[in-house]
Amino acid sequence: MALRLHPDISTADTEYGTVLLDGASGRYWQLNATAAAAFQALLDSGTVEEAAQRLTSTYDVDAARAREDVERLLARLIDAKVVQM
Repeated sequence: MALRLHPDISTADTEYGTVLLDGASGRYWQLNATAAAAFQALLDSGTVEEAAQRLTSTYDVDAARAREDVERLLARLIDAKVVQM
């Protein structure tokens, strides 16, 4: 799956995670550190499996929960039109 940011979205890393800004609408989203790691892994690899594996290697979370969290994050990002496939 080729996942990419929508052209109107810009990102900024903060000490708390990542902020996403839609330059066209002015809407923004703040991702905590865990969600930011999953988000970046999705952009890097494009797969839920790789993103979940990155979470399990970085945080104290089991594989099933990590996959569920990544799938939920991806669905929300798609619904909000932050990312495109």
